[in-house]
Amino acid sequence: MKVSRHRWLVVATFFFFILLHQADKLLIGPLTTPIMETFGIDEAQMGLVFSGAILVGAIFYPLWGFLFDMFSRTKLLSLASFIWGSTTWLSALAGTYPLFLISRASTGIDDSCYPGIYNTVADYFKPSERGKVNGILGLAGPLGYLLGMVLGIFLLSLIGWRNIFIVTGALGIVLSFVIFFFIREPVRGGTEPEFANAQSVPKVSFNWKAAGKLLKKRTLLAIFAESFFGVIPWQVITFWFFRYLQTERGYAPESMFLVMVIVVLVLAAGYPIGGMLGDRLFRHTKRGRLIVSTTGILLGTVFLTLAMTTPNSQALFFEITLGLAALFMPMAAPNGIATIYDVTEPEVRSTAQSMMNFLEQVGSALAPAVAGFIAVRASLGTAILGICTGAWVICLIFSVIAILVVPRDIEALRAEMQSRTSA
Repeated sequence: MKVSRHRWLVVATFFFFILLHQADKLLIGPLTTPIMETFGIDEAQMGLVFSGAILVGAIFYPLWGFLFDMFSRTKLLSLASFIWGSTTWLSALAGTYPLFLISRASTGIDDSCYPGIYNTVADYFKPSERGKVNGILGLAGPLGYLLGMVLGIFLLSLIGWRNIFIVTGALGIVLSFVIFFFIREPVRGGTEPEFANAQSVPKVSFNWKAAGKLLKKRTLLAIFAESFFGVIPWQVITFWFFRYLQTERGYAPESMFLVMVIVVLVLAAGYPIGGMLGDRLFRHTKRGRLIVSTTGILLGTVFLTLAMTTPNSQALFFEITLGLAALFMPMAAPNGIATIYDVTEPEVRSTAQSMMNFLEQVGSALAPAVAGFIAVRASLGTAILGICTGAWVICLIFSVIAILVVPRDIEALRAEMQSRTSA
């Protein structure tokens, strides 16, 4: 009973970590215009600011993944939270554009700690429950964006963008102490079904042999390839959509806020809905999670295309199709992470997810900058639509491949876990 209660404390703590961390990370979107005015820069230079943090995060993913599989995940997550607060303060104090570019890039160090969160939580829940829990955690991301938007709109005129970053940085430091003192480290692999009746769970930690096998799993290769392209649209939308609504759709601040609140709430709902649908279908077929994931990518692409090609005079249709796109777009996320854990040994799960996240960051690092350059020469609408649809079409191809090969890799992991019960 104590473990059951504590696991939901773990989920709640990491939910608030993601909520506040994403608010801090994505706050720069709503604050883009005042920051550009402060330093006297254009879209291309601001795009470099966005891309700098993404590149630094990509570099640190392999290191965080290795550390999470070797050492206490909860203590490392406490450290990541402290780094988040400290680097955010540095960016708030930057007095020139070059210093802001460097300090904002340093905030990417802690952006790559998420595999530790999902890996820790996975060891508190059975495989059949992980999609739902991943969806709950994923819900915190768009709500964090919404919180950042609220802070950006309502606090900007009161305390300025620098002091807003001071506040969010302080929250990161407070959370670091909460995680350090209150969150227990779970047993790696302790919730695998093969160990349900075992007297003890074999102790495991990172080893190179298991890590080397990751690149032999066809499901992972397909997911990794999909991930390389899959986050490109998210980076572009996250950093540029707010300005797109302002400058090309002509939304006043009040109208823009209302539209974005509705869209982000729908987007947030897509995470747990997608996770629960993936869990439900997974109980009937090993391909279930990836079928939900692929459907989400397809419908998200269709509805975003409809929204972006809708004339400004048809605002209601634009908002409806944008909302539908937001509902389906996130469904791949909770199911993709759960699938990685469905085919990967417990001792290298952080490494496997870090490899995926590394490829996501590498693939998408230059996307905001590229969108900025396209916007200067054409329009933000052209940049958003072209980059998003092109990337998602490629994702669909690799997602279908993953659907075809995943049953064999799941069966191989279950056989490996069964062999450990008799070792």
